[in-house]
Amino acid sequence: MRTIVHLSDLHFGRVDLTVVEPLIETITKIKPDLVAVSGDLTQRARSRQFQEARAFLDRLPKPQVIVPGNHDVPLHNVFARFLEPLTKYRRYISDDLWPFHADNEIAVLGVNTARSLTIKGGRVNANQVALMRDRFCDLDPKLVKILVTHHPFDLPEGHDEKQLVGRARMAMETLAGCGADVFLAGHLHVSHTSHSATRYQIKGHSALVIQAGTATSTRGRGEANSFNLIHVDRPRITVERLEWKAERKEFVLAMTEHFDHTPDGWLRV
Repeated sequence: MRTIVHLSDLHFGRVDLTVVEPLIETITKIKPDLVAVSGDLTQRARSRQFQEARAFLDRLPKPQVIVPGNHDVPLHNVFARFLEPLTKYRRYISDDLWPFHADNEIAVLGVNTARSLTIKGGRVNANQVALMRDRFCDLDPKLVKILVTHHPFDLPEGHDEKQLVGRARMAMETLAGCGADVFLAGHLHVSHTSHSATRYQIKGHSALVIQAGTATSTRGRGEANSFNLIHVDRPRITVERLEWKAERKEFVLAMTEHFDHTPDGWLRV
């Protein structure tokens, strides 16, 4: 079995400082096999914010798969936004925009969906999809294949379709042929788990689309700070959401969901 901590939307520069230390302590006690961070490490892509994010990441267990989000691209510095959009991310967080981790149970690939031309939106392009295909299709089919992006491949009810990652259908149809199992994302500051089959209706394929809320930001959008704990033990995946309880000053289990792998893909138990 493998245990993955899934964090998103840290937003250093606008964090609830009372949450940070308990979050580090909780994750350290869990001793996960991997920490996945699905973007928006900073609020405004400033050097100080990246430094704070780097210090936070340094205190978390390794290995880590980290991708940038739209907030990690400079907003007000037009020169940097279009000519050097991820210079600070590369300097302080990681120079690897294709982070990858694999062992004998899981394969986890991170992909950058942040773009200079959009303020909030993101997308994948044909070259990225081809690289994802090449990376996943050659792997042992027994591995659980997990993609990490900032922008989501599915949405909770009531959200604008524009919040989907651009070219999502092209990517999903391609990755379905490689047996992609799980799509981790953030961006919405809302926790959510769904089946890709509901939106994409690809015969014989039903991946899990797992959304994380914001782990540390003060911009909770109606939800408490939270993160996901994902237990992978094929043919079962269990998703737990740990939520911040201010009155107890700790993260506690708020929800547990179980999914089994079937000939039609991953289905809720």
